[in-house]
Amino acid sequence: MRSLDGNEALIREAVEAGLLAGAVTLVWQNGEVLQHNAIGWRDVEAWLPMQHDTIFRIASMSKPITTAAALSLLEEGALALGDPVTRWLPEFADMRVLDDPEGPLDRTSPAQRVITVEDLLTHRSGLAYGFSVTGPIARAYLRLPVRRDADTWLAELAGLPLLHQPGERLTYSHATDVLGIILSRISEKPLHQVLSERIFEPLGMADTGFFVAADARARAATMYTLDEDNRLRHDVMGPPRASPPAFCQAGGGLWSTAEDYLRFVQTLLRGGSPVLSAESVRLMRTDRLTAEQKRIPFLGAPHWLGRGFGLGLSVVTDPAKSTPLFGPGGLGTFSWPGAYGTWWQADPTRDLILIYLVQNHPTLSADAAVAVSGNASQAKLWTALPRFVRRTYAAIQG
Repeated sequence: MRSLDGNEALIREAVEAGLLAGAVTLVWQNGEVLQHNAIGWRDVEAWLPMQHDTIFRIASMSKPITTAAALSLLEEGALALGDPVTRWLPEFADMRVLDDPEGPLDRTSPAQRVITVEDLLTHRSGLAYGFSVTGPIARAYLRLPVRRDADTWLAELAGLPLLHQPGERLTYSHATDVLGIILSRISEKPLHQVLSERIFEPLGMADTGFFVAADARARAATMYTLDEDNRLRHDVMGPPRASPPAFCQAGGGLWSTAEDYLRFVQTLLRGGSPVLSAESVRLMRTDRLTAEQKRIPFLGAPHWLGRGFGLGLSVVTDPAKSTPLFGPGGLGTFSWPGAYGTWWQADPTRDLILIYLVQNHPTLSADAAVAVSGNASQAKLWTALPRFVRRTYAAIQG
């Protein structure tokens, strides 16, 4: 195997160029951590360096974790993929669908069927995000009261029309946030407690949650963005919460570290124990999109070339088609990144896990689409990521 030493140098180039404040990267293969880099600064102004245990906002990397918790309840018979969400969410009865996805909100038709749990897990519910759609429906999503309690948020969300019929196509959405509310209502516990009991505590993920304990807040990475002059600006998001929020956003609200997330991904790569069965992991890692659904761009990008979507995860179905656009990854490689530049993938053909954590806030437009879809080679903020991935694969295959 060739040396991985160059990985630090190429990321440090991005830090010295002012594109990144800092990064934590991790390469794991065959049961061994081959490399764990902490580069640059978790807070530039305070001269606080990145550390191996720096805590990051992981955004949509929260989604696979919530999915795993849902499947643990499925194993207990508390829910099924085909269950209508109205079993726990009466707010979603009698949903309506926009006649024109970009048209007025009062021109709708009845939904042809109810939304199911599987629709939520595959983003085929007809729900959306404010940045994944355009027109009046986008503005309505951006007005949702995310800082209020979950029930208030859900009631307002359910009052909006769906973008399309349930099951018709994949639209990136608040579906996982809705799923989190289902998990809380089934368990009759706050979502942060559900995830702690079902995922974090069994796996020893002590630094993962919807808030950061007071004694760990100094390890939290500051969020940055690039201003109009391409200079890092840090007054983007406030410090982490020290207690659970009123609304735990299951699709994007978690904080975590590279080591914690490694424990979670190892669980998915090795079959699920101790939190899931091998069958549940297989369900997560099995593509469920139709050929027609894959022809529809994802956030404006051709994300489904050689890829599909399982339950909460993207999956490589054809490495020859996927690699030129997204970088190397063998058949069955699975992942789901976050909008703040956090990224990971697990490659079962090489028993390999890569994790790359940075904190850069994109604009809720094309940059967000690039970040969330994982097409990092097109985004200036993430120039180091594709080089990190390709160089790591070259080294381990060397």
